Amino acid sequence: MNRMQIVVLGVSVAAFGGAYFLFNSGGPTPPAPIVRAAPKIETDEVLVAAQDVPMGTQIGDASVTWQVWPKAAISELMIAKSAGPSIMADIKGSMTRVSFLRGEPMRRDKLVKGGAGGFMSAILPAGMRAVAIKIDNGGDSEAGGFILPNDRVDVVRVYRDDDATKARGAEVMGSQTILANVRVLAIGQNVQEENGKKVVTGGNATLELDPSQAELIVLAQHTGGSNLHLVLRSLVDSGGSTETVGDLENGKGGGMTIMRFGAAMQAAR
Repeated sequence: MNRMQIVVLGVSVAAFGGAYFLFNSGGPTPPAPIVRAAPKIETDEVLVAAQDVPMGTQIGDASVTWQVWPKAAISELMIAKSAGPSIMADIKGSMTRVSFLRGEPMRRDKLVKGGAGGFMSAILPAGMRAVAIKIDNGGDSEAGGFILPNDRVDVVRVYRDDDATKARGAEVMGSQTILANVRVLAIGQNVQEENGKKVVTGGNATLELDPSQAELIVLAQHTGGSNLHLVLRSLVDSGGSTETVGDLENGKGGGMTIMRFGAAMQAAR
């Protein structure tokens, strides 16, 4: 091999080596990615409903469970496990003021210890009274049977207008809303025993009222010729407190019905 061939071979090897280096290097080596650990979230365990829990349920081991919860999202009304070793013993035996869905955190303001009293006295807010009124068994005086506990209703009194009856010579009936936006605590039936058998004798609704409203509703029930009816309110119109909108001395309703020979006739007041 002469000198010229050696030079050509050396140039070829150098060119090949340079091309190989450029092909495999792919430019400058990128810096290694920086891996940062995710910030640690502090957690605690809070007491939640282990299943759907209706209003008035007594809390026991089967109805609640502990669930991990971010500490930053725990309010002072939630029941945290870190509150102390006796927290579960303190909660047991409490009754629920409202219903809970499965997985919903239990709240101190929605639980109450009944003590020696019954459930109704336990769920009543301070200063309020529970008053039962008679309703018909077929649902005619309580929105066809669709009124449930915690619904809001108006109480309408239907009564015999004695003055108008004397003036017209025919029976005149009037209507009057006496209470508005009343919370229903319970709704059910009266069951009595007759001849050794339990029979349904009528329905009743238990309402949450203040002392003066309680007196008004009791008096309305015992006023001659009066019947009380519950009118269901829309959820949109259920905010705020119960209002007294009428009295028994000056009953003014939206109209009257005159009963003449068994036929009903509408008349303006």
